[in-house]
Amino acid sequence: MSAVADFYVRKRSVLVDIGPGVALCASLSAVAIALQSVEEALFSRPWLEALVIAILVGTGVRTMWTPGCRWANGIAFCAKTLLEVAVVLLGATVRASMIFAAGLPLLAGIAGVVAVSLIVSYGLGRSFGLPHRMAVLIACGNSICGNSAIAAVAPIIGADGEDVATSIAFTAVLGVAVVLGLPVLAVAWQMTPHSFGVLAGLTVYAVPQVLAATAPISSVSAQIGTLVKLVRVLMLGPIVLILSILDVRDREEPAASAPAVTAGDRPKVGQPALHQLVPWFIVGFLALVAIRSFGLIPTPILAPISLVATWLTIISMAALGLGVDIRAIAQAGPRVIAVVTLSLAALGGLAMALIGIIRIS
Repeated sequence: MSAVADFYVRKRSVLVDIGPGVALCASLSAVAIALQSVEEALFSRPWLEALVIAILVGTGVRTMWTPGCRWANGIAFCAKTLLEVAVVLLGATVRASMIFAAGLPLLAGIAGVVAVSLIVSYGLGRSFGLPHRMAVLIACGNSICGNSAIAAVAPIIGADGEDVATSIAFTAVLGVAVVLGLPVLAVAWQMTPHSFGVLAGLTVYAVPQVLAATAPISSVSAQIGTLVKLVRVLMLGPIVLILSILDVRDREEPAASAPAVTAGDRPKVGQPALHQLVPWFIVGFLALVAIRSFGLIPTPILAPISLVATWLTIISMAALGLGVDIRAIAQAGPRVIAVVTLSLAALGGLAMALIGIIRIS
C-alpha cells in the first residue's frame, strides 16, 4: 500500500472512530443554539446561554440514555480535546498587560486562598471520618483543579482506584453544578465582570469550565477568570512536589488486619512528568497571550478566532453533559458529598473575602 493510500486509510479510521460521537455533540449543540434563539425572540435576551443549555441538554440525554461504545470516543474527543483547543484560542483575546494589571496583591491572594482551602478541606474530610488519602484527594481536587489534581496527586499518596473513582465521580457532577450556578449568583449579587471573573477562577474546578461559567456574563469575566484559574492550576506543581517530599503515605495508619509495610517493601510510585503537571493547552494559551501581546495577531482575525472558540466550547459543553450521570451523587456516599460540598462552600467564602480585601471592582 502506498504512503498516500495508507494516509487516507488512517484518516478514514479516525473519522469512523470519533465521527458518531462528534456528530451527536454537534447535534445537541445545534439544539442549544436554537433554544437560545427562541429565548432571544421571546424575551429580547437569552436568560440561559447556549453554553449552559448545551450542558443541560447533554445531561438530560445522559440521564435517559447511556451512549454505547460507538459514541464514546467522539464524546471524549469533544469533551477534552475540543475544549482544550477552545482554551488555547482564548489566549488570542488576552494581553500580558491584563496579567500585570492584576497586581501582586491578587496573585498573592490566589496562593493564599489555595493554601487555606487545602487545610480547610483536608480538615473537613478528616472530621467527617474520611480516610487520609481520600481527604487529600478531595482537598487537592477542590482547591486546585478538580480531576486533574486528583489524577496527579493519587500516585504520590498511593491512593487506590476506588478512592480516585469516588472523588472524580462526584467532582464531575458538582463541577457542572458550579458552572450552571455561578452565573446566576453573579446576576443576583450584581457582581462586576472583573470580580465575577476572580470568583469563577478561584472556585470552578477546570480551566475549560471557567470559560463555560464566565462566557455568559462577559468576555472580560472569561479573560480574568481564565487568568486567575491558570495561576491556581500552576500551584499544582509545587503541591505535588511537597507531597512527594513529605511522602504522606507514611502518615497513613496501617489497618489493624494488615501487616506492617516497611520502607523497603513499599511499592514505588511513579512521579508525574513536567508535561503532566503543565497541560499542553495551558502552554498553548500562554503562547497565544505572548503572541497577542507583541501585536503579532492581525486585528481582523481576532473576532473569528473568538467565534470559533465559542462554537467549540458549546460542542464541548454538550459532551460534558453527556458524561454526567446525576446518579453518581448517590453512589458517592453522604460523607463524601458533605465534605466536597462544604469544602467548595468554604472556597467560595475565601474567594469572596479576597475580593473584598483587595477591593476588586
